[in-house]
Amino acid sequence: MTDAATLSERQYRLLDTASKLLGLGLVALGLEAGGSTPTGFALAVVGALCAMLTVFLTHE
Repeated sequence: MTDAATLSERQYRLLDTASKLLGLGLVALGLEAGGSTPTGFALAVVGALCAMLTVFLTHE
């Protein structure tokens, strides 16, 4: 199986941190909008997906 993307250690660390902060912010906005509302739920799901973005990337 080939890797979809390969990043340097520094690039991976920066992308990992940025995606987790973005994800956390979106989840917080979703909770602020109301976790049981469609908007709040959608923001929380997108935030969780952003936070897990780097799971599918590899670094050298």
